[in-house]
Amino acid sequence: MNNPVKQKHITARILKPGLLILMTILTGFTFSLQAKPGGGPIPGNVISAAQRQDNNGHHDHNGYEDGNEDTDAGEGQAYNDQKIHPDYDHDTATFAAGCFWCVEAQFKELKGVQAVISGFTGGKVPHPTYKEVCTGLTGHAEACNIIYDPSVISFKQLLAAFFVAHDPTSLNRQGADEGTQYRSAIFYHNQQQKQLAEAVIQALNREKAYDKPIVTEVTPYTVFYKAEDYHQNYYDQNKQVPYCQLVIKPKLEKFRAVFKSQLK
Repeated sequence: MNNPVKQKHITARILKPGLLILMTILTGFTFSLQAKPGGGPIPGNVISAAQRQDNNGHHDHNGYEDGNEDTDAGEGQAYNDQKIHPDYDHDTATFAAGCFWCVEAQFKELKGVQAVISGFTGGKVPHPTYKEVCTGLTGHAEACNIIYDPSVISFKQLLAAFFVAHDPTSLNRQGADEGTQYRSAIFYHNQQQKQLAEAVIQALNREKAYDKPIVTEVTPYTVFYKAEDYHQNYYDQNKQVPYCQLVIKPKLEKFRAVFKSQLK
């Protein structure tokens, strides 16, 4: 039999009750109040102890590891979701929330999300490569284009997932990944997305849902460059590599616990 005191503690560590209630009111999502034992801190907030102890397993955004070679396949390709998904009755949300490997793995889990494309946006250098973005000099953020069916999942609900998926109070950093390319940002495609994003941020700050103010940028979408092919579906194709095991997997488990009723 589950210990209710222990279960309550686990739930609180995954998502603050105040944040959970506020998100429910704002988005209409029904969040899960149950969590598997062993759930960790709020998603995106804390680097796992295992990661800190295993420097060899640390995700190195300044190079290529785990057998991946630098390749020109698909790098810097300007992305047009209408051309890639011509048959979808869909909308697009574009979020930056740290490493795009994590963001892609999380959002692919949600009902109504038809595709997640990892890439770069928000910078000044055209057709950047991953290595160039990793220098922090291009101005681009690692981001994901999230293609979704608005009849199944709304932009507001995607915003709820965005604010759970990472720490929006951390400036230019998520965990051990540091630099402007890891900034928290919402790249809006129209005025409605802009207004919704700003309203949710204002509500979260007003209710002190986090210990610190949200630093998420809300900025217009311009051009999105698809990342190299090996970045697409990275977690699914590399589950055994250290970064996937030590960082992505725990974050994904917490994400699934919160959005239990909205998973595919």
